[in-house]
Amino acid sequence: MKGNKHKNYEILNLIGYGLSKFNDDFIKEFGFSTKTAFYKFCVDNKIADTVGTVKNRMDLFDHFFPDNGRKGWWQKGDAYIHRKILIDSLFGNEKVKGFTNIVKLRMKEGFNIKSIEYQINPIVKSRFKKLQETGLEAELFFINNYNSIDIFKNGDLEDARLYGDGYDFQVNINNKFFLAEIKGVRESKGKFRLTENEYKKAMEYKDDYIVTLVLNLNNIPKFLLIENPIKNLNFEERVIRSKLTKEYHLVKEIC
Repeated sequence: MKGNKHKNYEILNLIGYGLSKFNDDFIKEFGFSTKTAFYKFCVDNKIADTVGTVKNRMDLFDHFFPDNGRKGWWQKGDAYIHRKILIDSLFGNEKVKGFTNIVKLRMKEGFNIKSIEYQINPIVKSRFKKLQETGLEAELFFINNYNSIDIFKNGDLEDARLYGDGYDFQVNINNKFFLAEIKGVRESKGKFRLTENEYKKAMEYKDDYIVTLVLNLNNIPKFLLIENPIKNLNFEERVIRSKLTKEYHLVKEIC
């Protein structure tokens, strides 16, 4: 299914964020003195098709960093703020050198740019992996926008993701509650799956269990709610044979 996601969507968002937040300090970390030279570097290494592609991504983020003196795509308001929120959640505390190393990591791994060198610690690498997951982006969009959904409006949000019990959030409204399971879809339509645990919870709570789809994550996200998904949708059971995993056991007891 074709969409409007650029093939290098993730790295371009990181670059646009870096250019907007850190301005010329960002390109200096790559050894460039002008943005034009940095844009050309991105094109030469096939990160972007044109110089305009990189500049447009900077324009997209400029509106969210007013201290840089550029207005960017201010006419679009907060239409793309979910991209900033995602990067902020993982790397918002990084200084320019730390953030640049994250971008360099992506360039090295994804584009095999031999001239790139970086230093990065394990926890930042772990956060970098989360950047590539659709689920986190959808969940953050829900957290920041659930009040715009009529059925959840003015509700008290409780995060249940750490419990792994078949739903992501409980929304309490007066004396009633709803369980919200969040699913992200990159395009304006698509499919999703339920785990066995999610399916059982949906069976148990029926109308109080709501699959909340965040559609069109590639562009401007929107919600689609499915109440009582087991009743209202048709699911096919599939058995997934997981790969065997190894464990390493001590031979002797520790005294």
